Formats: sequence, C-alpha cells, structure tokens
Amino acid sequence: MTEARITVNGKETPLSPATPHTTALDFLRERGLTGTKEGCAEGECGACSVMVAKPGVHRPTDWVAVNACLVPAAALDGQEIITSEGLATDGEPGSMPSLHPVQEEMAVRGGSQCGYCTPGFVCSMAAEYYRPGRCDHTGTGAEAGDGAAADHSAEADAGTDPEHGPNGFDLHALSGNLCRCTGYRPIRDAAFAVGAPTEDDPLAQRREQAPPAPVATEYTQDGSTFLRKSTLHETLQLLRERPDAVVVAGSTDWGVEVNIRSRRADCVVAVDRLPELRELLVESDHIEIGAALTLTEIERRLDGDVPLLAQLFPQFASRLIRNGATLGGNLGTGSPIGDSPPVLLALDASLVLADGDGERVVPLAEYFTGYRQSVRRPGELIRAVRIPLPLAPVTAFHKIAKRRFDDISSVAVAFALDIEDGIVRTARIGLGGVAATPIRSLATEAALEGKPWSAETVEAAARVLRGEGTPMSDHRASALYRSAMLGQSLLKLHAQTTEAVSS
Repeated sequence: MTEARITVNGKETPLSPATPHTTALDFLRERGLTGTKEGCAEGECGACSVMVAKPGVHRPTDWVAVNACLVPAAALDGQEIITSEGLATDGEPGSMPSLHPVQEEMAVRGGSQCGYCTPGFVCSMAAEYYRPGRCDHTGTGAEAGDGAAADHSAEADAGTDPEHGPNGFDLHALSGNLCRCTGYRPIRDAAFAVGAPTEDDPLAQRREQAPPAPVATEYTQDGSTFLRKSTLHETLQLLRERPDAVVVAGSTDWGVEVNIRSRRADCVVAVDRLPELRELLVESDHIEIGAALTLTEIERRLDGDVPLLAQLFPQFASRLIRNGATLGGNLGTGSPIGDSPPVLLALDASLVLADGDGERVVPLAEYFTGYRQSVRRPGELIRAVRIPLPLAPVTAFHKIAKRRFDDISSVAVAFALDIEDGIVRTARIGLGGVAATPIRSLATEAALEGKPWSAETVEAAARVLRGEGTPMSDHRASALYRSAMLGQSLLKLHAQTTEAVSS
C-alpha cells in the first residue's frame, strides 16, 4: 500500500494531513488553489467544479467535470485532476500564462463579473470543450480551432435548438453551474464561440492515453478510515467484517450528509472503480448495467438504445451530478423521490445483489420494504441492474418539479406499454414521490391490460391512478396536487401517443 497521493495540475500532491471526510474542495483550497469555490456545499451551484481524468467512452480518457464539494479527497487517490488554475499554459519566462480557449472566451464576451462562479463554469465548459465528438458534423468554422471563427450572437446561434451551439456545445454541460450576477447570455455566447482543441493542446493529447489505473487505498487519519479494495471479492469480504461501513460510489448523496448534516463515519468503503461493477452487457434477453457506472457513462454507452432511460437522463439532476452519480447509489439510498426507481420499475428491472456467499437476483418491485429500507442484507452490494428484453415500444417519463432541470421531483411517473392492434397487451407503471417507497402502479396496470388504448379506457384508468399510493403534503407539493398529476400524466401519455399515430 503506497502513500495516498493525487496528481493536481500535473503535480503529485500527498493526501496527508487531510482526513477521510475532507472534501476535494477543502483539500484543494488548503493548498492554495482557491479558484475552486464553495457556494452551496451540496452539488447545486457548480462553483467547486474540477476536471478528473476518467476512463473514456470513445477514447482512452475523458475529462469529466465533477463537484469537488461532494467527492472525498481520499476517493481521488492515484487519480489526476485539473482545476481552473491548471487550464492556463505557461508562456515565455517572465510573461503571464496563456489563457485556455474557454477562459479567453469567458473574458472577452463578458461572461464574468464578480468572478466567484467563473472558475466552476470554466471547468464545466472545458470538460464539454474536450468531449469526444463535440465538433463532429457541426459544419461551422468552430472546427478550425479558432474561437473567432465562431463569432456569433446567442440569438443567431439559437436556430431550432437553443440548447446546442453550432460548435456542438451542449449547454446541459453547464446545467449544474449557477451565476448570480452576470446573467447567462454572455456565458452562453462564450460556450457557443469556442472552437475545437488544437493538435498541440496538452489536455486534448492527454485523452489518447489511459487514465490512472485504480489503486487500492487504505487511508487513516483522526480515527477514521477510507478504504478501496482492488476486487469485488475483497470488497465483499471487507463488508462482511465491517457491516457498519458507509459504501460510496459517486458520493453525491453521502457528500451532502457530510457537508450539510456533519455526518462522519468510522469507515468509508469506495466501490466506484471496481471493474466487476463497471460492466455494461447486452445479451439476447436482457441488458445488464454495472452498479458503479455513472449515469453519464450509461447514457453515452447506450446511446438511446433504451428510450425510457434516454428520457430520464437529462432530467436527473445536472450533468455535474450525473458525472458521478450511479444507479447503484440511487437505488441503494432507497429514497422515495429518486428519479431512477420509477423508470426501472416500468422497465421491469431486477437487481443483482452480491455478498461473500454469492449472488441473488431480486425484482426491483420486491426490493423496497419501507422508507429508505430494502431487502439488501448487511454486507450485501448491488452489483448490477438487469433490464429484460425486448423493451416495451411505448414509453414515457414525466417528472413534475418546480424547475425544468436540476430539481427534486414532486412526482415522477414512468410508463412502459406494449400496445398491439390498439389493445394494451402489457402495462408497467413506476411511481415516485407518492409513497414511502417507489412503487409499481399495479391497480392502474390491471385497469389498462387487455383493454383498448382509447380515451374511455385511459380516463377510467387515470381515475384509478389518482388513487394509487399514499401521497403527503410538503413544501414541494400538496397530496391533492400529487394525486392530480398522476392522473394527468396518463392522460398526457394517451394524447401524445394518439397524436404520434395520427401524424
């Protein structure tokens, strides 16, 4: 076991004397890298974002933006990160460093005023700047690597899709970054003006080399320990010995507990880099998704092959969160308002649970037993999610929340229907936010199956759906509103499918 170290802006930095609960944000700031800011401490503002070299989807390495306020610094042992300070390149001796293209565009287009949020925007923007395929088929001067060639106003660039620039820049890459004083138009202008990385760009070249290999970590300070084993078998043996350990992957949930509720754990076990939890397999009768694959990795590797998941991903928190969050983590927390359970329930998914004695497969519909409780035993991990094939052809995910993106659901409804010759052959409906656990809408499914997909059937089933669950009133929505939205979601689905058929 070697000393825990992180490569920061090209320089190896020892983790000590940080504690196992020290966030990457505090670790960096204590070393003078104060461009990384704390705004919310719960992954909503993006002022803390940094780039991490991670296994690539289409290249050996992807530069991925993450919230440094949520990730334990110990989780980055052996890894390589870039902060806003590390984006600029050294010039001639005695001269100022040369700004990175995204820094240059933010400066010249007025994307910064007080500057507090700017480094976080810059890191998120740089990760999108280096995204493989961003400049493919854009048909604009942005591919030339000259930002000036892409000098367009935001209004002229909008076209039919105001959220994607002519340079291929996806504004959703910035959905987890907030700015209080500049306004977003200049930032959008800067995003849509960046060109393609040049051939001599060192961070672009870095993508062609493998990321740092996972390292086993055993780091103890102040009576707390952070552990990462090399294999699933070793991890399961450890959890048998330490059933009280907190298991983390992206730490997007545990990081909030540490920051906001001052939670501490004697032992934290990381599973995010276990190869056995990072596979995605497509078999003849099912798709198996590793529990430690991030949502961004799943989204890009499936590339729309599971349409219901493709609808979920853009509405699940922000890109910064999706770059760290996992299906295993979202299901492991057992939250009744998690966005993935309703979708996976509609997909009739099962979970592969593993412990030191072997594996078992549990239907997701039988997994949740109470508020944040499940059938998962102490020492047991979610290894993978299995989705049976073939997929239902009619699917939809309706998330009702106060904000369009990056918000917690008031109600989430997922539909997967097989309609043949106008008859509903099978129906699967997953609900979130209306009970102590995510639930299947069994009564509504029964009201639909074997019936014609008609206005009369749907209106009757919508009345049943309004009575499903035990919704409560809180600051996000009243119980009556939640019930009303359930029925309305089914009516909306019928209207959309009827419109699609008629057109």
